[in-house]
Amino acid sequence: MVLVLPDGEPVSTRRPSPFAYTELIPLARTLARAGAADGLVAHLVRYRCRGWNGTDAQLAADAAWAVDEAVRRYGDVPVCLVGHGMGGRAALRAAAHPAVNSVLAMAPWLPEDDMAAEPEPVRQLAGRRVLIVHGTNDARTDPELSFRLAERVKKANRDICRFEVHTDGHALRQHRAEVLALAADFVTCSLFARSYARPVADALAAPPPLGLRMPLAAGFGRSLLHR
Repeated sequence: MVLVLPDGEPVSTRRPSPFAYTELIPLARTLARAGAADGLVAHLVRYRCRGWNGTDAQLAADAAWAVDEAVRRYGDVPVCLVGHGMGGRAALRAAAHPAVNSVLAMAPWLPEDDMAAEPEPVRQLAGRRVLIVHGTNDARTDPELSFRLAERVKKANRDICRFEVHTDGHALRQHRAEVLALAADFVTCSLFARSYARPVADALAAPPPLGLRMPLAAGFGRSLLHR
């Protein structure tokens, strides 16, 4: 089971954006096709509202509810959470659910460092496979913040890597084919316990910062070399 979490906003009680939902339909379809032979099911999650809303962390709460609902409907199945932007933060936060075995956070929105606030939690990511993908030209979510988070996660969980998509922005459109191929490889291999593509395996094995600043090569997906 893969649950796809759309982008949102830091503060808002408005209804979820239909544009953010529509933006992730190609990703959900790609993942469903990649795992179709093994029975993989992909669902796009619809939030109650579009805002994270401070300590309420509403998008993370909705993601956790969606995992509960997936287990209720499909039984004891491993779940991969895939989120974009604010959905990436929700995916990382909701990883504490025992059914979650992996997380893919794409251009995750993370708060700026604030000495007065608790740092973004990472303990819930222990025992999960984690992949972060971020465009280096993202003007909406700072890629350095996702790198710093990955550094913190790596200290307690070696099963994390991070890919940088050079010159790409928040929507990761410029190198969409490579991003979709990377997502499909990570999700299917995490859920079905297969060997990752060589670049992913190398990134997971590499010490920081190498494995946390892995460039996504042009053409990834056309000739995947597995170990």
